[in-house]
Amino acid sequence: MTDDITAAEASPSDGYLGDPAVRAEWDNRYADRRQLWSGQPNGALVAEIAGLTPGRVLDVGCGEGADAVWLARGGWDVTALEVSGVALERAAGHARDAGVDVRWVHATLTEAGFAPASFDLVSAQYPALLRTPEASAERALIAAVAPGGVLLLVHHAGMETREADDSGFDPADYVWPSMVTALLTEDWVVEVDERRPRVVPDGGAGAHHTDDVVLRARRLR
Repeated sequence: MTDDITAAEASPSDGYLGDPAVRAEWDNRYADRRQLWSGQPNGALVAEIAGLTPGRVLDVGCGEGADAVWLARGGWDVTALEVSGVALERAAGHARDAGVDVRWVHATLTEAGFAPASFDLVSAQYPALLRTPEASAERALIAAVAPGGVLLLVHHAGMETREADDSGFDPADYVWPSMVTALLTEDWVVEVDERRPRVVPDGGAGAHHTDDVVLRARRLR
């Protein structure tokens, strides 16, 4: 990893950068279950980066670390970002068990402060990125990608158009792939923008979702 990545590169026990309420919400979700996700890398990630030369990767919303560990095993230099300290502790344990090195960042994407154009791959698999009037999260995803690099954003299909429900979920609160696509300039080429059947790992939350929206875009310069 080059020295131009200036985010707070925290271990799971270090200080958190971001809204405490967001951290508390996700800590509570993870604390409710011994393991929230399947422990397997996301199928769309595995499919979409086949053939890419390993380099510097940012895993946005790394959860319990399955993608980060898989990427590190594949030779990628991994920085993994997560708001939940509970999830990061689990992720760090999985990385130790696998014998791989991952740089953990305990922060929201908008507060992490990554230097622009720092990563050859930015992967956001089913992220819960909150919208702002300035489109801060969308712009942070785009800005993090180095020239020649790839942005891979995968989300559950159909979520964007759902109605707000009694659980407190409102699609209007979150960033969806179409919002990121709308901000891409002539410096980008969209290589994949489609809905497809989801490759669902056995076990873990979210297994009821059957289709993905996959956005893969490459920064030209």
